[in-house]
Amino acid sequence: MYLGASAVSPRGSAPASGSPRCWRTGHPTVQHRGAFMCGVAGIVSTSPPDPEQVRTMCRLITHRGPDGEGYHTDANAALGMRRLAIIDVVGGGQPVYNEDRTVAAVFNGEIYNFVELREQLIARGHRFATDGDTEVLVHLYEDHGEDLVAHLRGMFAFAIWDMSRRRLLIARDRVGKKPLYYRQSGTSLAFASELKALMADPAVSREVDPVALHHYLTYQYVPAPWSIYRGVRKLSPGHLLVWQDGEVSEKRYWKLDFTPRPVGSEQDAAQQARELLLDATRVRMVSERPLGAFLSGGIDSSAVVAAMARLSDRPVKTFCIGFDDQRFDERSYAATVARRYGTDHHEFVVAGSAALEVLPTVTRHFDEPFADSSAIPSFFVAELSRRHVTVVLNGDGGDESFGGYRRYAYMKKVGRRQAPRRLHGVLNRVGSALAEASTTPRLRRVGRGLRLLGETPQHRYASLMSYFTNESKDALYTDAMHEQLDHLDSYELIGEVFDTSRADEDVNRLMDVDVNTYLPGDLLVKVDITTMAHSLEARSPFLDHHLMEWAAGLPGRWKVDGQVTKALLKKAMAPWLPSELITRPKAGFGVPLADWLRSELRPLAFDLLTDHTARSRGLFRPEVVRGLLQDHDEGRDRSTRLWSLLQFELWHRTCAETSCDIATAPPEPAAQGHCG
Repeated sequence: MYLGASAVSPRGSAPASGSPRCWRTGHPTVQHRGAFMCGVAGIVSTSPPDPEQVRTMCRLITHRGPDGEGYHTDANAALGMRRLAIIDVVGGGQPVYNEDRTVAAVFNGEIYNFVELREQLIARGHRFATDGDTEVLVHLYEDHGEDLVAHLRGMFAFAIWDMSRRRLLIARDRVGKKPLYYRQSGTSLAFASELKALMADPAVSREVDPVALHHYLTYQYVPAPWSIYRGVRKLSPGHLLVWQDGEVSEKRYWKLDFTPRPVGSEQDAAQQARELLLDATRVRMVSERPLGAFLSGGIDSSAVVAAMARLSDRPVKTFCIGFDDQRFDERSYAATVARRYGTDHHEFVVAGSAALEVLPTVTRHFDEPFADSSAIPSFFVAELSRRHVTVVLNGDGGDESFGGYRRYAYMKKVGRRQAPRRLHGVLNRVGSALAEASTTPRLRRVGRGLRLLGETPQHRYASLMSYFTNESKDALYTDAMHEQLDHLDSYELIGEVFDTSRADEDVNRLMDVDVNTYLPGDLLVKVDITTMAHSLEARSPFLDHHLMEWAAGLPGRWKVDGQVTKALLKKAMAPWLPSELITRPKAGFGVPLADWLRSELRPLAFDLLTDHTARSRGLFRPEVVRGLLQDHDEGRDRSTRLWSLLQFELWHRTCAETSCDIATAPPEPAAQGHCG
């Protein structure tokens, strides 16, 4: 194992003697040595690129790396980076080079197995000039070419420039923790960690891509490979792209395999889950800067904190966000875990007025319309955490690996049953009418259930994941918008993954869908943007690809047992966590959005969605938008649709019509809330 020993290794081997000991348990702890987060940008071309353009791109993402910058320029490439120093704080600058300086690299992320890789490379004759993790990239590239990605354990977005071959390789990590945008123009290619950096070029069109907008309204995020702008793309998770002398090729190098495999007993699997989580947590606790954890009170973040406490020689710093509305407040559960493990615990309460004040700042950071309302508390918990630490661990990925969403149980209960075709139209009309007209959550659920009975499993799951349904988008769009889309069905993004999955059970098939859509498109974007906005690095033990690959092969019935979600993980965490936390229903990370849109956020929604500027875009029917606002005022919940429209309109005015330049944005208003 690298960088010291964990309390329990994946193979159950004994920890090394002489390691520092946990202050509570006596278990060996992580040897803190320190990697670094960055923002990267660059241009390659068959003609000399403009190095000043790359400097401008890097300036726009200074928040991703406030500790320094570095550049490489030659006849065909200009590379740049901004650095957030976490490992090799003194000597870990970028770009890095191979021994004869013919290969250069810039890197955003963490390579958790870099010490092991470094030792192997030195044994093969490579010489290193730094102690950080980035330099292993150039030497791995010399030995393995583009196959170097198979050797990396971590989260990353990087660019490697091979000067002798005039060849650029850019790659993104397996699940999409770190973002990477690119734009091809003739024989040139530009790339950057954030969209705002690419849009700094005045030659880039700010025309909205109607297909991206269409998908956004369905899923509340713009899915890869689209971006909200025509001509700019996202590199998809688990993909790499090669540019050579003006020609571009892209390929997928990794996909999580849900093919079932032989397993032992559930008891053995629970033990192995604990061991894998301990190991994944241990390698993510390597830092030369202060480190803590998000603690929501859910089982995933609580499990990570429990693992950290077993590996740390001091109290873990934990951070929690709450609300005055008790329906959405989980601080009591987080406090229970904090007391059990003696953490240094911090809380912040978000009010609707604070959400209103911070909304323009959050929108500028996302660069694209993004309608997951939990971005607001995520932004605040990142800000709170950054006052105390530079690195945080979180529980992202636990639901997708161990079956944590209630929709999995619902889909399992319904199964592949489908009403007779002759009833589909009736069920859709009656169900839609009931879901749309009702002012009570229970009747809305009944209506939605009736509508889903007439759909295939693929279509049913896409409906569950949608915010604007196909029918509601049809009613919303103007004729001009309809003409640009030509009956494009956003549900096919989910249907394609569902149909090609190797899983033999629908529960695992649904998790396969989420790993390829919702996780990288929504959850990981939200965490990356809100943490990097505060120069805070987030690490996710549950997204360790060793743990994910092991969990993907487990039987679906071990994950969702009847109506019990995350069944195996709950068994695994029973020795670590309070029973009331394990048995309580999943709450998610929601906000009182419906109430906010009837109170503090109501004037903003009406003003932005009904004024001349919004109406003149020619995208949405004004009478339908006004009808949604009126319905919501009258008690029929339209909050998610209104939030999607509001976020699009606010993005259009904040970014598309001006600039998402964080460096020149107005000062951020003081948050309304209290800390403790």
